[in-house]
Amino acid sequence: MELRSGRLGGLADPGPRTDRDASERMVTLADRGMIEMGRRTGMSYASIGQAIGRDKSVVWREVRRNAGPDGAYYASLAHARAHQARRRPKPLKLVANAPLCAQIAAWMDVGWSPKLISSMLALTFADDQGMQVSHETIYRALYVQSRGNLRADLAKKLSLQRKKRVPHTADRHKSSPYKEAFKISDRPAEVEDRAIPGHWEGDLIIGRNGTAIGTLVERSTRFTILLHLPDDHSAGAVAAAMIREMSSLPEHLRRSITWDRGTELAHYAQIQTALDATLYFCNPHSPWQRGTNENTNRLLRFWFEKGSDLAVHTPADLHRVAATLNRRPRPTLDLQTPADRLNQLLLAA
Repeated sequence: MELRSGRLGGLADPGPRTDRDASERMVTLADRGMIEMGRRTGMSYASIGQAIGRDKSVVWREVRRNAGPDGAYYASLAHARAHQARRRPKPLKLVANAPLCAQIAAWMDVGWSPKLISSMLALTFADDQGMQVSHETIYRALYVQSRGNLRADLAKKLSLQRKKRVPHTADRHKSSPYKEAFKISDRPAEVEDRAIPGHWEGDLIIGRNGTAIGTLVERSTRFTILLHLPDDHSAGAVAAAMIREMSSLPEHLRRSITWDRGTELAHYAQIQTALDATLYFCNPHSPWQRGTNENTNRLLRFWFEKGSDLAVHTPADLHRVAATLNRRPRPTLDLQTPADRLNQLLLAA
């Protein structure tokens, strides 16, 4: 067949319909009449399919679905039965499956997204199709269709969409204390490619009335440490909290820290000496240079909402939240958890 371009860029003559094209069309009453006649005369499925322009598998499925109780196939009854089946809505998988809903709710309660939940269901219940569901189905159950057995409050737990970030360091660079500090461009290649563990990124989460929590994330494992700053986030308070929390790590797991150029890290020389770790500083107004930490801070907003008073949280609260986040499977870690990855590094030391 000669191939010629059509007016809209397609083929002017696409040729005869393929078996695949035909099998995707609905079976008509005329098709069913031919199937009934073929069955009465002893024709094979392949011969009937050829007669109506369908693959033999289409004919076989049609007979299997719409034959009568005695196994005989009648076109008019088969057509009515197929029409009724199309009109009957399929029950939502989440409506009749309480254990599945309970598992979804438990994971959403600790901040997991529908996409992560879907992946973990497939991994955890690999041999049980009844305990697997797509993330689209979870979203539909929460926002579009009746929720089935999912709790009504779960939709509120999906409030982690990216929002435009208002930099809280914009007015803190009038006189920079970092003239002698290392820039992010000075970092060795091993930091960028995550090949060697022990390189961290950090920042502050700011709440109401200037309250703050410090966050540190290890780049290769995504393991998170939270700094308790109940009184203020001055340079002295941040340095003391960072040294206290990171001193327990082995030396090979605290090689470097990358931070914004906020005045809260003005005592960086003290931190470097105490931890024997190099500090690097991002370019001004460039939070994307700490991408791992930015993504983690977004997840932490599940517990520490914007505009809330962060001083009310105790050290025990922060440890509990960090432990929950570190037990959360990550697609970037092949659905392992940051805690698992860090533990592997500790055992290998």
